[in-house]
Amino acid sequence: MSDIQAHRARKRFGQNFLVDERIIERIIAAVAPQPGQLMIEIGPGQEALTAPLLASGVDLKVVEIDRDLVRGLRLRNPDLEVIEGDALKIDFARLAGGKPYRLLGNLPYNISTPLLFHLLAQTPPPTDMVFMLQKEVVDRMGAAPGNGIYGRLSLMCQAKAEIATLLAVPPTAFEPRPKVDSAIVRVTPRAESLVPAECEIRFDRVVREAFSKRRKTLRNSLKPLLTAAEIEAAGVDPGLRPEQVDLPGFVALARAVGELP
Repeated sequence: MSDIQAHRARKRFGQNFLVDERIIERIIAAVAPQPGQLMIEIGPGQEALTAPLLASGVDLKVVEIDRDLVRGLRLRNPDLEVIEGDALKIDFARLAGGKPYRLLGNLPYNISTPLLFHLLAQTPPPTDMVFMLQKEVVDRMGAAPGNGIYGRLSLMCQAKAEIATLLAVPPTAFEPRPKVDSAIVRVTPRAESLVPAECEIRFDRVVREAFSKRRKTLRNSLKPLLTAAEIEAAGVDPGLRPEQVDLPGFVALARAVGELP
């Protein structure tokens, strides 16, 4: 039995290894790797995507937290740069060394939201990111106002990037099989965030406050930050619930907030 087959998925790392060759081919086709491109793969695992990426001629670096998998990756691919570490703590822009770079990977579902926020905060950002995530998370990332799953994740992602769902992936594509459906999403960072830099902290606070009480109207959920009159003066109806307010509306509310309490 090979060391790839012998490795047992570790729950604490959220490991579910992609094994469906047809899905792998479709992901690589969607990524469309080009020779010489710098790509950084997060969570290469058992090399389902790593092997075809290396064959495509890209300049590949991989980030893996599991030391056993790191050992196997280095043994089988002596010329591959393997970074052992937690993706939440890595400066990917620095790892790219000032070159344009792309990110991809099968992200651990148990840390997907904080990891997405970390990756969207990279300066400079990657050219694009193609990730396998829990389908529910992908749906929330691209959700529009008025949708019950529209929320903080939708706003924080859409403020900084364009979101496109590429492919649904069933549990049968993995070993072991997860209990949820998955999806491939392309995240393309915007040249400029839709939230002005001077408003970012206030925007995040307003969105957090609003969606922490998402069943309440803005008049009630934003009481710690704004009065109903101030909400109305910002051009937003204080009788709306947060899921009814679009991104420009939240930017307007952030602008209306003075010094944060």
